[in-house]
Amino acid sequence: MTPDTCFIVFLSYFLSSITMIYSLYLTLPQFALDLKYIGVPLFLLGITGNSYHHCLLSKLRKNQSDGYKIPSGGLFGLVVCPHYLFEILGFVGVTFIAQTPYSLATTLGTISYLMGRSYATRKWYLSQFKDFPRERKALIPYIF
Repeated sequence: MTPDTCFIVFLSYFLSSITMIYSLYLTLPQFALDLKYIGVPLFLLGITGNSYHHCLLSKLRKNQSDGYKIPSGGLFGLVVCPHYLFEILGFVGVTFIAQTPYSLATTLGTISYLMGRSYATRKWYLSQFKDFPRERKALIPYIF
């Protein structure tokens, strides 16, 4: 993906989330505990980190004849799928902002799916690259 494409994807996710959150704000009652002030920074951190790591991945494929490579830069030195980690943070941020069962269910489903994908991706890297660092985790630095 080129930087302008990354920006368009970022803008699309951002505007979709803001629109959903605003429509929920108009239709749902206010909660005693307002988690927007935690959710907005989490969402922004998540969408920014996700976009950044996707841009790093896109640079790996500039020359298609090179085959697969081990990603580097950003959090790729610690985990195989940092873009999934930041995507999860974005969903958690939206859940904190919306505070609805629907957003919580969506986030839990997304976490489950991306955990499985990151585990399978790490397993694939270990099988394809003999020099792949075994201490590199799948999704969460130093933990999983």
